[in-house]
Amino acid sequence: MDSSRMSPAERRAGASLASLFGLRMLGLFFILPLLSVEAHKLAGGENLTLVGLALGAYGLTQAFMQIPFGMASDRWGRKPVIVVGLLLFAAGSVLAGAAHSIYTVIAGRVVQGAGAISSVVVALAADLTREQQRTKAMAMIGSTIGLAFALSLVIAPVLYRWIGLSGVFFVTGGLSLLAIWLLFTGVPKAPQPTHAEPPIRARDLPALLMQPELMRLNVGIFALHVSQMAMFVVVPPMLVEAGLPLQSHWKFYLPVVLASFILMAPAVFYADRRSHHKTVLVATVLLLALVELGLAAAPDRIMPLAGLMLAFFVAFNVLEALLPSLVSRIAPARARGTAIAVYNTTQTLGLFAGGVLGGWLAHAHGPAAVFSACAGLAAIWLLAAAGMRPLAPRHVNGLAQSDVSRSGGA
Repeated sequence: MDSSRMSPAERRAGASLASLFGLRMLGLFFILPLLSVEAHKLAGGENLTLVGLALGAYGLTQAFMQIPFGMASDRWGRKPVIVVGLLLFAAGSVLAGAAHSIYTVIAGRVVQGAGAISSVVVALAADLTREQQRTKAMAMIGSTIGLAFALSLVIAPVLYRWIGLSGVFFVTGGLSLLAIWLLFTGVPKAPQPTHAEPPIRARDLPALLMQPELMRLNVGIFALHVSQMAMFVVVPPMLVEAGLPLQSHWKFYLPVVLASFILMAPAVFYADRRSHHKTVLVATVLLLALVELGLAAAPDRIMPLAGLMLAFFVAFNVLEALLPSLVSRIAPARARGTAIAVYNTTQTLGLFAGGVLGGWLAHAHGPAAVFSACAGLAAIWLLAAAGMRPLAPRHVNGLAQSDVSRSGGA
């Protein structure tokens, strides 16, 4: 088999898991452009603090449940745990759809977030792909985040006009059930683990958390999502000030996100085929820092903003593909699901922290302070990434693969 190309089974696994992940993320993003506008129609919905809690509750419960779901998948298998998570997400969607008060919506969002399957989906993708093809599979899954966000900006207002906010929540639940069907019809059966060690236990968790190379990656994904959420506190008002009405923002985001998928591909292929993961990581974090500095200059025209946001999404998509692939390579096989769960926990905590930090900085000091703080975070991440041990090539069954060099292996 050509080790430089994905096998048909790997392509099927990547496409199916990306579709599953995309259905769930699309349902999640449907709510974001609607809830803050329509919450006043619910009892207690005029309180913006409660509305913010309704939006953020999902991320908080995601953060708490990622590690338990990851550990459960290492012990009982990926697919059963994914089913449980998708059923919880569907139940939370129905609860929120039936709500007449903001408190019930908050409860529904808490239940939605409890179905924390992101780490399990990524771990299953790692199980079903060879190491030298794993970044491509992660790119397929990670790209659905940006695509789902862009599509939600177009589709959500149309759905709302047809079926209202409650109906959108019910559609979200339906998409989760559709994802369960896709899990069993499209995703290949995972191979049996070949390692002899027992699954990781709770007492092993501190050592996994303190593994230096994994810590670098966890710090990185936290910084990336702090920046993402903080930026989107201030970028939409900047677009309005630049002359683009809110209802037309999808015309800005959709082409930028789609173009970024094309431009990210060379970096992903270069990292995989040449095993230059560290080089690509450092260069991409540097690009992220430069983008934040450019945005801090407060461009007030659409085209400069479009260029900077295109560069941001290219960096974002490359990192979303590269980082989980590196986690899956560095973590011990018996703890892969748990390691990815820790990674996803720091990711969701970054989303929550980014919203809080971005809102406070924008209110107190303006948009430039938000971008400057994000540039500072990227600079810290750049220093951490520069100290990363490169992945050294190795050979298994005649196929070139990669792993952390023996001096830094997990």
